[in-house]
Amino acid sequence: MSASNNKGFTHEKVETNNFLLIVLILLVVAVGGLVEIVPLFFQKSTTEAVEGVKPYPPLQLMGRDVYLREGCYNCHSQMIRPFRAETMRYGHYSVAGEFVYDHPFQWGSKRTGPDLHRVGGKYSDEWHRVHLNNPRDVVPESNMPAYSWLEKSMVDETVVAQRMSALRKVGVPYTDEEIAGAAEQVKGKTELEAVVAYLQGLGTALK
Repeated sequence: MSASNNKGFTHEKVETNNFLLIVLILLVVAVGGLVEIVPLFFQKSTTEAVEGVKPYPPLQLMGRDVYLREGCYNCHSQMIRPFRAETMRYGHYSVAGEFVYDHPFQWGSKRTGPDLHRVGGKYSDEWHRVHLNNPRDVVPESNMPAYSWLEKSMVDETVVAQRMSALRKVGVPYTDEEIAGAAEQVKGKTELEAVVAYLQGLGTALK
């Protein structure tokens, strides 16, 4: 009887003490999160690149920066979920090993526009140029805005080596030679060309 009363008292104390309840909830959530997340740091499937995945070349890397700057991720995800409806439309579902060099990765399920994870090679460079300049020229029902200024904006070759050096510090295996020659590879290129190069490389390692 005494044990039952003690349990009831303890339960009542937790329910009536807001601070104690919050602390216990945070503790439970923290422990549960750690149990789920920590093992992922030690699994090869989530920490090692799948065969064929390489760090972004300089032009693709700068195109990715433009993609992020213009907020393309607000309407387009880069995560094909392992559902039949998704894989039939977009191709093989996304795996973590394809995104080990992405900082930050572009996963998500926002689909105002189609998923772009495996758009690489699906259309020609010219199709992408037209689509970015005026989407309705190739997709009449599109509600995507035009990004015509990208054709007139030049890639800043003075920052690409710094970007690559920063990414190397978080594990992207760029070599000294690749970083040294990066500026020359993007010099004279437009932001439109950079974005097209980035899109054409998406999802091509794993089909």
